[in-house]
Amino acid sequence: MSVDDAAAPLSYPFPSRSALEPPAEFAELRERCPHARIAVGGGEMTLLTRYADVRAVMSDPRFSRDLSAEGAVSLSADGTDVFSQGDSQGMATTGEAHGQWRRMVSRWFTAKRMTALRPEIERMADELVDVMVEHGPPADLVAHLAFPLPVRVICSMLGVPDQDRERFAHWSHAMMNYSRFSREETAASTAEFDAYMLGHIEAKRRDPKDDIISNLIVQTDGAGYRMEGAELLGTAKGLLAAGHETTANSIGKMTAALLADRSRWEALLADRSLIRTAVEEALRFDAQLGLGLPRFVDEEVAVGDAVLPAGTTAMLSMAAANRDTTVFERADEMVLDRSPNPHIAFGVGPHSCVGQALARTEMQVVLEVMLRRLPGLELAVPADELELDDGLIVTPLTQLPVRW
Repeated sequence: MSVDDAAAPLSYPFPSRSALEPPAEFAELRERCPHARIAVGGGEMTLLTRYADVRAVMSDPRFSRDLSAEGAVSLSADGTDVFSQGDSQGMATTGEAHGQWRRMVSRWFTAKRMTALRPEIERMADELVDVMVEHGPPADLVAHLAFPLPVRVICSMLGVPDQDRERFAHWSHAMMNYSRFSREETAASTAEFDAYMLGHIEAKRRDPKDDIISNLIVQTDGAGYRMEGAELLGTAKGLLAAGHETTANSIGKMTAALLADRSRWEALLADRSLIRTAVEEALRFDAQLGLGLPRFVDEEVAVGDAVLPAGTTAMLSMAAANRDTTVFERADEMVLDRSPNPHIAFGVGPHSCVGQALARTEMQVVLEVMLRRLPGLELAVPADELELDDGLIVTPLTQLPVRW
């Protein structure tokens, strides 16, 4: 099916029936119009909803993530958005330079390092649960656990003092802004973060420690390549925005989905060996992953059974793709032992999430801690009363009221 040029573009993002359910449009578009015209941000994009199409574009080097390119459509009407922030900081997004950057950063996210980090993440999660238990039920699990845990972890990895965590939490929200903050507020927060982090980078140059910024300052990739200030700043910005907001979003949604049908929670209490596959299924099952990933192509490209013209900005919906019934049996069910589970919540190809091992580790550990500490955990409100924060790119839950 080709894109219907005669039809008016659909308003995007689509309204949700509930925080845990996919928009009705996803299934219809996958079936009837997998390359749909949408009106979003600063213009029109083409929304891709089929798994095969989304995966193909993610892996195709002809599609760029740089929305500052001539002819590309920004997510915001004023032409600014989080997806181009790295580019504005001098970070390479394509070719060998991007490969060098990934090789340098990926050293910090090895399986060995994640295993070593688990006890510290568990300690942080236990401390946060202590505070939530002291607060008493009902409590907001987003505010007490899902949101603060990833910011603690990322601040620790960046070597940031504990007293600055709250500032990082605010900056993280601002960087993932879609409509919550004004352009001026976002610019002010970005400037504050940049000034802070540039000072932090210089301090690490003088006195390096065992953190990712220090390591990136002193290490090379073996061929003499070394990160400089602009790349270090862009890397820190990317790690904060992606490493905090997306993981906080996933922890909240995972817990909500497991408690919405409490037989899922009971199954995990009975068999903790399901934790790893349950985390993967929670990532696939999240019907509200956010706006998606925009990609720009400056040449004509065939994708699936349609041709995208040169100058197309495509919006890749991982949430829609992860519910594709041609790939996943019982796609609209949460199957805790699903295996294999080739979901694309972290993307694929050269721009897949470099910190996905950390996100998985945090989600597994926090689930282990909740099952151990709060076996009686349950929603304090009906699942259909949960609400999304649609002012951010990743659309997290505004709150997750629970009791135990």
